[in-house]
Amino acid sequence: MSKEDMLVDACEAQVFNVDYLRLYYGKLFPHAEIFKWLSYGNDGKHAACDRSYIGRREFAFTINDAFVRYQSFNSVAELENSVKDKCPLKIDIGPVYSIDPAKRKAYAANRFTPVERELVFDIDMTDYDDVRYCCSGADVCLDCWPLMTIAIKVIDTALRDDFGFSHILWVYSGRRGVHCWVCDGRARRLTDEQRASICDYFRVYRGNENSNKKVSLTGALHPFLVRSYSEVLETFFEQRVLYAQQLFASEARFEKILELIPDEAIAAELRSKWEDNRRSSTSENVNVVRWKQLKSLLQSAKYKGQGIRRTVEEIVFSYTYPRLDMEVSKHMNHLLKAPFCVHPKTGRVCVPIDPDHCEEFDPTAVPTLYTLREELNASRADTENGRDGKVIQFEIARDEEPIKLVMLTNIFGCLASHLKNSSPGSYSRGVNVVVVT
Repeated sequence: MSKEDMLVDACEAQVFNVDYLRLYYGKLFPHAEIFKWLSYGNDGKHAACDRSYIGRREFAFTINDAFVRYQSFNSVAELENSVKDKCPLKIDIGPVYSIDPAKRKAYAANRFTPVERELVFDIDMTDYDDVRYCCSGADVCLDCWPLMTIAIKVIDTALRDDFGFSHILWVYSGRRGVHCWVCDGRARRLTDEQRASICDYFRVYRGNENSNKKVSLTGALHPFLVRSYSEVLETFFEQRVLYAQQLFASEARFEKILELIPDEAIAAELRSKWEDNRRSSTSENVNVVRWKQLKSLLQSAKYKGQGIRRTVEEIVFSYTYPRLDMEVSKHMNHLLKAPFCVHPKTGRVCVPIDPDHCEEFDPTAVPTLYTLREELNASRADTENGRDGKVIQFEIARDEEPIKLVMLTNIFGCLASHLKNSSPGSYSRGVNVVVVT
């Protein structure tokens, strides 16, 4: 596969078409599942539910060049009709407010406040531009995508094991990153201050474009960092990132790593070896050879200074540790793109990602508006020709596994359907949802 074929933004001519989008909203978009998920059991079918709950949830539509906020819907029919009629280029989801956001102007300003919102995380590949050489900016390929896989594994494990959350949805952003929705009741009710504290728990990457060293690990490592390093970061760095990004293949690249070593004598010794291009074996990859040399020298008895004790770990963290957009997570009223939207730059659907198998996710193979239209046409042609056409509406097709998009809704569909497992009495406290495969 060529580099051009691997790029997420390849095939520009077939990326986005409003007519295709209208067809997608009419035939495939999971309106009912979205509504059921965001209702958290408050669907009006039992005495304990809060019938105003879903009507206080903010939706925002991007329509042409206009960004229309504070929309609300009291039924799945209202949501579906509005989406089909307005055909928004993007749908964003906001918090649940104290009052219906569409009627906020009828009340005093201090009465309109967010009261509930999923804890969300946004991880964007552009924040890794200083450590990836295959792409930059909005471009993403299979060589740099493992950085997103690392982020999912590290953050998902911490949310479950360290914070006790269990109802977590990961979604591909449609272009260059991933979104995380933590849907547990207590996560939805976190204050802005509590959300900021969780962000600080994950904060390791503290540098800026003007500083060379962006990670500083001093003293005993927190158990979360020890686990992340031993279970995810080290392995991915040595088996994937080192090769894919060719981190030691040129002087410019290995100099960036040498800048992270606080002892100039060590850096000079390594630089001398690498400039002479001496290897222990001509058959071994240059990146592997030089990484082994660096580790061996830093961990040798010759150098035991406190300042270099964590240098190997700091290098690995600098090149692999998740880089979160903290502002998205800190504030309850921050909007985030809805699952199953279509990215207007790529035409790709924002599909769920199974965190247990996230290393298998391929952003270049995600369904697009164009491929979905082609499959709709093929299904229609089969039916007209007397063959058994594959019906691809969500309600019918789950057992038939007709197309990738339908198969990818299994995670999301289970998230909504498992609301039924909660007792009626729990609805008033906010029903937890579960993601299963």
